[in-house]
Amino acid sequence: MAGNGGETTWCFSQVKGTLEDDVTEADLISCVEFNHDGELLATGDKGGRVVIFQRDPASKQCVPKKGEYNVYSTFQSHEPEFDYLKSLEIEEKINKIRWLKQKNQAHFLLSTNDKTIKLWKVSERDKRVTGYNTREEGGRPRDPARVTQLRVPTVRPADLMVEASPRRIFANAHTYHINSISLNSDQETYLSADDLRINLWHLEITDQSFNIVDIKPANMEELTEVITAAEFHPTECNLFVYSSSKGTIRLCDMRAAALCDRHAKLFEEPEDPQARSFFSEIISSISDVKLSNSGRYMMSRDYLGLKVWDFRMETKPVETYPVHEYLRSKLCSLYENDCIFDKFECCWSGDDHRLMTGSYNGFFRIFERSGGGGRRNELTLEASREAAARPRQPLRARRVATTAKRKKDEISVDCLDFIKKILHTAWHPHESIIAVAATNNLFIFQDKY
Repeated sequence: MAGNGGETTWCFSQVKGTLEDDVTEADLISCVEFNHDGELLATGDKGGRVVIFQRDPASKQCVPKKGEYNVYSTFQSHEPEFDYLKSLEIEEKINKIRWLKQKNQAHFLLSTNDKTIKLWKVSERDKRVTGYNTREEGGRPRDPARVTQLRVPTVRPADLMVEASPRRIFANAHTYHINSISLNSDQETYLSADDLRINLWHLEITDQSFNIVDIKPANMEELTEVITAAEFHPTECNLFVYSSSKGTIRLCDMRAAALCDRHAKLFEEPEDPQARSFFSEIISSISDVKLSNSGRYMMSRDYLGLKVWDFRMETKPVETYPVHEYLRSKLCSLYENDCIFDKFECCWSGDDHRLMTGSYNGFFRIFERSGGGGRRNELTLEASREAAARPRQPLRARRVATTAKRKKDEISVDCLDFIKKILHTAWHPHESIIAVAATNNLFIFQDKY
């Protein structure tokens, strides 16, 4: 819902993780994902762990509703490995998590590091079986000589236990680092993408996949672009898109050919020759692409902004949102400290009316799309300890001064903290609840009304 002036009023709900300064590299959150009904929220970190949070039932009964989550399950998804053939260490960092739609009491999710994808089953157990004939209550084998009568085992209530078990392991199919996984709308297949190839998997088959895109040139010296992200269409199971480091998005149709080396559509914004510079190709590289829930639009994130594309128009985006245009004058120093290569993600709200993506200094941006070319609301908010100290209070909008004259409530570009970056965000599929990963902390914000 919206507050004054038609804008959503956001307030702090929760923060997960310690607020201590001595954070280890393994604790840094590397992905965030709500499941399809928003009841569960999963995070992956650089230490290979997956933490699942469950919506607090009491928080949904409040008026107004609260977006509060409790820890549901924590498990080690990936371990560090070593490729002896290539003498390379394979990090345990979780690159992506994707939920399957729930079909029974259990929940299933895919998680991946650079090389291996795993299908996890997360299930509850609140009963225990007692009265075995061949073993004691503690599980130790029982002496057959002591079994004098036949007992019928009984099922009794027990403390709730949440178990996570790997059901499938999909390995050895990628030469380069996996940057994307995306479930198909048929809920039977999914794709995985690395720098040069995209593979199609069946969830029941682990030892083979089909290569559907291969952009690797015969001579690697001729390589001009790499794949940066890939995603299936939300309703058409034969369509998928992938973005490249050249700032292009290709729509492919698997009905046309087994190997989708020819795209059905190419979405590319014409380059302005006068604006070209040494950094042009770097900042035009697309770090994330997300299709809208309706399937009509898609959103791409490059270094400086967001673009919304209509599937029916390839020549230019229908909407453009500058995220931190004020950094254009800082590209040289951002190149020197490698920040220019940061890969920001983006996400849609459940109704496709709003967009969210991250920035620096703990800032994240929310843009409200205008229906008919009217005024568009945009908001810069901060995931910080200050917000955590003021629960249920409206978040203060932040502003960055773009000129030498700085107003009282603005922060200078030179004072931005480039270590505190918001790369990963997620939006609840049905409600105004958002999750923002800030280093090792997960901030949850919600609509005040």
